[in-house]
Amino acid sequence: MESISPRAAERRAEKSEAGRRNRDARFVLAVSDPQPVAEVARFWRTAAQSATIGMFVILLIAALNLARPLLLPVASAFVVAMMLGPLSSRAERYRIPSLLSAIALWLLVIVVFYGVIVLLAAPVVDWIGKAPEIGRNIQEKLRVLDRPMAALQDLRDALLPSDKRGSLGVDIMTFVQSALLIVTPAIGEILIFFGTLFFMLLGRSQLRRVLVIFFDQRDARLRTFKIMNDIEHNLTGYLSIVTLINIVVGFCAGAAAWIAGLPDPVAWAVLGFILNFIPYIGALIMEAALFMVGLVTFPTLTHALITPLLFLALATLEGHFVTPSIMGRRLTLNPLTVFLSLIFWTWLWGPIGAFLAVPLLIMALVMIDHLFPEDGRELPA
Repeated sequence: MESISPRAAERRAEKSEAGRRNRDARFVLAVSDPQPVAEVARFWRTAAQSATIGMFVILLIAALNLARPLLLPVASAFVVAMMLGPLSSRAERYRIPSLLSAIALWLLVIVVFYGVIVLLAAPVVDWIGKAPEIGRNIQEKLRVLDRPMAALQDLRDALLPSDKRGSLGVDIMTFVQSALLIVTPAIGEILIFFGTLFFMLLGRSQLRRVLVIFFDQRDARLRTFKIMNDIEHNLTGYLSIVTLINIVVGFCAGAAAWIAGLPDPVAWAVLGFILNFIPYIGALIMEAALFMVGLVTFPTLTHALITPLLFLALATLEGHFVTPSIMGRRLTLNPLTVFLSLIFWTWLWGPIGAFLAVPLLIMALVMIDHLFPEDGRELPA
C-alpha cells in the first residue's frame, strides 16, 4: 500500500475543496453589489402605498367596466365636444350666441352620423341578404385549403370526445348577427351621447369656468385652465390632421375597389375612412373585408387578392411615410403606448373604445405633462 505524505494529502484535499467550490459556484445567482435595506419602515410604507394604488386601479377599471352603458356615450360626447371647442371659441369671438353655435355644431355631428349610416346601411343589408350564397361561394373559392382543414378535422377528432365535437363550418348569419350586436350601440346610449354633446356644446364656457373656480389657489386654477386649453388644442390638431389623411385614404380605397371591380366603391371609401381612425386594427379589418368580398365577387383567388394588396401598399405608405412626415415630432405618439391604449380600451369598451383610445391617450398625456413636468434632469450614466 502506497504511503501518502501529509503535505501531498493536504494539497489533494485543497484541490478537492477547490473543485467542489467551483462546482457549487456554477449554481450561485449573479448578484452585483447587494446592499441591505437602509430603513425597513420606509420599505413597508412604500409597499403599503403601492398596494393602495394597485387596489385603486383595479377598482377603477371595474367601475369603468360596470358603468360602460353610461360612461361610454358620455366619454364619446366629451371627446367630440373637446374637438369642436375651437369652433365654439371662434363663434364666441364673432358674438354668435352660444345657443345658435351649439345647435349648428350639434346638427353637424348628426348629419355626419346619419350620412355614414346611410352610406353603409344599404350594402350591409344587401350582403346580409346574400349570406347563404356568400358562404357557398367562399367555400368553393377556398378549396385550396381543403387539405389543411382536413388535417385540423382529424386532429380535432383525435383530441375531442365524440359528444363534444363541433362543426368547423362557419355560419355567416351567426357571425353577422354577433358583429351587429357588438358594433351597433343601444338606442339609449345614442340618446345619451347626443344629449350630452348638445349640453356640453351649449354650456362649454360655464363648464370651463366651474372647473377653474373649483380650486382655491391661483396656481391650481391657472394649471387647470392650461390643461383644458392644451387638451382642446392637441385633440383638435391631431384629429383634424388624421381626418384629412383618412379622407385621402378612404378616397384611395374606394378608387382601388372601383378599379378592381368590387361593388359599392362609395361604401368602401366610407369604410376605409372610418376604420383608419383605429390604429393597426382598422387596416387589418379593412384587409379582411376586402379579401372576403373579393372571394365572392371574383372568379379566382388570385383576382381576389388584388384589392387587399393594393390597400396594403396604401396603408403601409400612409402609416410609415405620409402621416409621420405631416404630423412631425410634436403630434407623433409612441407606437407602443398607442398599441397598449388600443388594447386596453378595446377590451374595456369594445369597438367604440378602439375609436376613443388615441383621444383618451392624448388627454392623459397632456394631464401627465402638466401635473408631472420634466425638470430637465437626466439619469446618471
